[in-house]
Amino acid sequence: MLGSPGRVLASSLSAKPWQAPALGLSAPAARSYAAAVVDLPDLAGLPAALRPEPVDEHRYTVTNTGDAAQRDVVFGGQLLAQAIVATSIRHPGKDVRSVQAVFARPGRIDATTELVIDPMHNGRTFASDTVTAWQGERLCARCIVLLDADEPDVVRHDVAMPRVPGPEDAPPTGPGGLVYPGSELRIVDDVDLWSVDAPVGPAETFLWVKAPPLPDHPAVHRAVLAWATDGFLIGTALRPHAGINQDDAHRGLSTGVVAHTIMFHEPLRADDWLLLAHETPYAGRGRSFGTADVFTEDARYVSSYVQTNMIRFFADAAMADGTQYRTVM
Repeated sequence: MLGSPGRVLASSLSAKPWQAPALGLSAPAARSYAAAVVDLPDLAGLPAALRPEPVDEHRYTVTNTGDAAQRDVVFGGQLLAQAIVATSIRHPGKDVRSVQAVFARPGRIDATTELVIDPMHNGRTFASDTVTAWQGERLCARCIVLLDADEPDVVRHDVAMPRVPGPEDAPPTGPGGLVYPGSELRIVDDVDLWSVDAPVGPAETFLWVKAPPLPDHPAVHRAVLAWATDGFLIGTALRPHAGINQDDAHRGLSTGVVAHTIMFHEPLRADDWLLLAHETPYAGRGRSFGTADVFTEDARYVSSYVQTNMIRFFADAAMADGTQYRTVM
């Protein structure tokens, strides 16, 4: 059965990304890969984390990026991005509309991740896949990905962009591993989400993000945006509370993203400035709930996302050294 534990991971792959002939695929699958090769750009310039290697008709392997010495956990935004690229390979002519993800267990940065795809539907306008991220027999995350083809407007409306300073008026911020490698990050009003000594403020955060130049394909730009959407809503939830902040996460607090859903409304370029407008309307009972809207610099509303997070004390204070990531959350 697809996605069941006990599968044998390929230790090495003779095929390069997007090359079907060496994979021994069925004829329909080979035709699908051939179409994807035509539709997708050369991804050689992207990090290995966004270049899934096909193993067979429904499986890909990806390596991960991050600082394992600091925190040996695969960033959830990276998994979202990988799922977007892997499903886009399979559905040329359609773009990812939404991704709904549940992060069941943390994965290790230095371990290969296998993406197992269970096709749900592939019609003329819509397609959908379930993507499960495994490391060995450890199920790390599962995503439901919806893709579609554009259709003409019947009705149209959206929301107004918040009135905040532009990227040129926001100071650069060290992005760490929370955004696609090489991206610029600028937090409006110089809000500090990491220091416990930072002043309290409302449960909202506005930040500008811009990736380095990317291949001209919707799947790549949506994947890179998704990478940036995962890392700031916990800090936003902690911002109104004195003496506690994201710097305390994984030390005095056990925190983590439990579920994340992102929707793509309009075409976008992740290598242009995008405003991520975060709000956390609820925190309590060991959880927080956050939402965000994404706008282009010229005020187009292009994406939105919601997130459920875990914010709790450690059951065992001795686990506040990061070892909790080797256990089930």
